[in-house]
Amino acid sequence: MMRDHKSDFRKSCIKRLEFQSRFLKFYKDKKTVKKIKSFINIYKPKNILLYIPMGMEVDVLPLINDLRKTKTNVFVPFMVEDSFKLVRYRLPLHKKKFGIKEPNNSFCKNSKIDLAIVPVVGVDKECKRIGFGKGMYDRFFDRLNYKPIIIFTQLTLCKSDKKLSNQYDIQADYIITS
Repeated sequence: MMRDHKSDFRKSCIKRLEFQSRFLKFYKDKKTVKKIKSFINIYKPKNILLYIPMGMEVDVLPLINDLRKTKTNVFVPFMVEDSFKLVRYRLPLHKKKFGIKEPNNSFCKNSKIDLAIVPVVGVDKECKRIGFGKGMYDRFFDRLNYKPIIIFTQLTLCKSDKKLSNQYDIQADYIITS
């Protein structure tokens, strides 16, 4: 039963985000990235996980480019089987599974991330992530032996007043929207 509610909620959020992403996206991206920068200035992470944005997600590429000029190490997901591993952000990017862009694989030892900026489709009443339904972020964070600060981002908040998540779904420390 909960599965149907979660799936329906996910579909309605995606529709809403696709609609929202056509209007004022540039403005909302800038506003949200500015808020993310405030958190970065407070926490001063040495290693940060970001993501390569898809159309309806907050465009964090300007932030990635800014951070690369500092001493902050920027990592992005690189899909491996049912989850992902961290790779340094670098060009060129290649379109991979699910239409997600990734840099080339790297074989460097992964550093411990201090802060993770994670895109969401929606959140439930417990501020747990509703993503695209593949569970990659959930598996990634479950396999870590520590917990970084997790910040969810979304162009427009899409929050359910019901518990839709499973026990293994990741929970935000903060949610940033425009």
